[in-house]
Amino acid sequence: MKLLMLAGCILVTTATAGLADGLYWVVGNRATSRCEIVTGNPVISGHIWFSDGPYTSRADAKLARSTIGACPKPGPDDDRDTAN
Repeated sequence: MKLLMLAGCILVTTATAGLADGLYWVVGNRATSRCEIVTGNPVISGHIWFSDGPYTSRADAKLARSTIGACPKPGPDDDRDTAN
């Protein structure tokens, strides 16, 4: 029984990591005073002061970024992907 539970935990862990591909997060970056869209699960520490997501598409993340009051209006160079 313990072996079956261990195998189930390992399966769930690997499946969850695989599902994280293709997701987007909106993060507030204190160093640049901007909100960025990143493709990796952000760790809130240092210059990252908040995160919101995950979103399944970049368009959803852009829409969410426009509704967050702490985010300034994005500039033309804010449309590029950023890894955390």
